This record gives sequence, structure tokens and C-alpha cells, in this order.
Amino acid sequence: MGRVHAGVYRNLGVELVGAYDPDQERLGAFAAEFSLAALDSYEELIEGVDVVDICAPTYVHEQLAVQAFAAGKDVILEKPIALTPESARRIIDAEQRSGRRLFVAMVVRFFPQYRSAADLARGDKLGGLGVVRLKRVLFPPGPGWYRDPEKSGGMPVDLMIHDLDYARWLLGEPVRVFARRSPRLEDGAHEHVQAVLEFASGAIAHVEGGWAYPPGYFRTSLDIAGDRGLVEWSSDAPQPVETLFPKDAPAPAVGLPLAGLEENPYETELRHALLALELGGPFDVTPADALAALELALAVRESADTGRVVEVA
Repeated sequence: MGRVHAGVYRNLGVELVGAYDPDQERLGAFAAEFSLAALDSYEELIEGVDVVDICAPTYVHEQLAVQAFAAGKDVILEKPIALTPESARRIIDAEQRSGRRLFVAMVVRFFPQYRSAADLARGDKLGGLGVVRLKRVLFPPGPGWYRDPEKSGGMPVDLMIHDLDYARWLLGEPVRVFARRSPRLEDGAHEHVQAVLEFASGAIAHVEGGWAYPPGYFRTSLDIAGDRGLVEWSSDAPQPVETLFPKDAPAPAVGLPLAGLEENPYETELRHALLALELGGPFDVTPADALAALELALAVRESADTGRVVEVA
């Protein structure tokens, strides 16, 4: 994801000052690719920039974000905001004490298909919403921290959180969740979960997520039904979601969708964040949104673990 963000910043004409990674070999390759300084410490990075962009494993988000806010820097933080609500609240508290700002990169809100569908739904073009169906399925992540639920949160927190956030964006706060998981293998990666969310309005959302498909496979879909209309979209129409690696190359550690769009949605997302920071405008994803999405993902995980309905409001 660091490469994705750096590529976007380069396209936007943003000055890339430097990067830090404790893996010196990886850092050297990254610095050479993007013509920036390979810094000796995270502290050195913080001192030399206006905005800190954290593309690091989820289990270090709190440490890195709090340190950046203590140094008086704005922070762009990859999703999920943290592993636990308590950790997320400590990040938000640090932001508020610093007087700086936090943007959590929930990129699905910036995909044009999802944004257009949301505009229709929230503009009452579909009438009262009754059922929302969302799907996001792909191949398992490569070996490493993603496969350790203690470090990544597992598939519901790392992957499903996109669609759970989107469902909440459309329908408001859910009141209860019920989820079922297909058997998860011991490697911590192969997992498929289906969740049903009930909302105070009586609307329901069905959210499906999976790390259980062949390498290179990445499919998403949405289906929003109201009492006056329906909008639906699938990545198989007009074409499958393209992945960020050549078909004849090994699959990366995680899949990242592009979907053959006129503009990379990661570019739309980061342009929005930088403009909001520059002008003092609102973010389309607030820290409170990121915390609520995490709490919902954890409720889905709890329901899948226990086989019980989990009350979330």
C-alpha cells in the first residue's frame, strides 16, 4: 500500500520527502523507486514532513499515529484505524490534543461505482432502502502478519470492514449482527464470512467477504434495493476487477482492486484528503466513521466466532 500511495503522490505533484521502514533492503528499493530519502528512523521522518502517511501493519498504527500527533503532524492512516476500539480511541484522543487532523483511508467510498450508488440511495432516488447486498472476495494474503488475526484482525477487520463501512454510510447505525463463517484453516487466512446486519429503520444488509479464492481472483458487487428503485453493479460487468500485478507474475501479498476506472480511486481518495488538509474542509471519512466501522467488524467477527447474534447499538 505504501507503493500505491507513493505512486499517487507522485502523480499529484506532491513532494515526497522521505520514507522509513525497519526492513532496510525493502526501504532501499522503495526509496530508489520513488526518488526519495531512505531515512534512518521514524523520528527523522516525522521531523522532515508536513503530513505523515502511515502504510504499516495494523498492529503498529496506534504507536506510529500517536507519535506523529505528538510531533504536531497531520496523519493519513491506512485502514483499519486500529485493532481494538480502545486503541482507536487513543489515536483519536491524540489527534484532538494535538490540534492536527486524522484521515483514515477507507478507499471504497471513493470508487465511482460505490459513490454513484450512494448518491442515488442517499438522494432518495431509490426511495426507502430495504435491502443492501455487498460482496468482496479474493485470494488469501501471502505469508506474514496478515495471516495472524492478533496482528491484522483477520478477514472481517482487514477486508470486510470496507463493505461494513459502506453499509453504515448508507443505512446509519446497525442494531444487531449475525454472521456465519465457513471453516477457517489453521493458516489464519482461508476464511469466508457472511453477515446479516439489521438497522433501526428495518432495513437489512447482507455482507459477504472471503479470503478463499485462487491467486489473482478479486470480485466485488453491490445491490441496493429501495421501494422505488434498484441499483446494482458487479465487477464482472463490464469486466473483472483488474489487479495491480501482471497476470504472469506471482500474486502479491494482498489484492488491490483497480476496476479499469478513468482515475485510480486511491488517487481520488488522497487528493480529497490533501485538499481537505490544505483548505480546512471536512473529510468524507471521519475518525468517528473509522472507529464505528472497526466496532462493526469486530461485532461480525464475534458473531462468526460464537454463532450468536451480537447487539451493536
